Amino acid sequence: MDIEEEVCQLAKVPMFSKLETSKLRLIAFTSEALTYQAGETLFEKDQPADSAFVIMSGAVEVLANGAGTELVVAVRGANSLIGEMAVITKQPRSATIRARSEVEVLRIGEDIFIKLLTENPEVSLDVMRQLSHKLAEAQTAYEALQEKLRLAGG
Repeated sequence: MDIEEEVCQLAKVPMFSKLETSKLRLIAFTSEALTYQAGETLFEKDQPADSAFVIMSGAVEVLANGAGTELVVAVRGANSLIGEMAVITKQPRSATIRARSEVEVLRIGEDIFIKLLTENPEVSLDVMRQLSHKLAEAQTAYEALQEKLRLAGG
């Protein structure tokens, strides 16, 4: 995929849709387009965070380990942002991300991602909305698990 194709693809991502073409070109130029095959790991829990990823096509699984088993706790598809929380908080990765199918991503380095947030309020707002949605989703999953445990124990 060349830069112009990446720019067109980025313009379809809701988070970037309001950005000027020149800014989309800069993101495409400074980012790395990667392809992962089904089953390949994009990053692992506890690894240092040096980038965020935008899923351009395909889907990934968010994995958690519990009681010696690997659990798929969420699936993220095209136009999703992943890995941003660890970049923003400067903490290690909180989960392992694995390709569910062939997946094309745009890897945005930490410095570029932070600059993108600080210089573009519309992008920052979208990232906050995505983080809020992920937090609400995690809370719902936690409550469902607590209920299962309560029913199993009682």
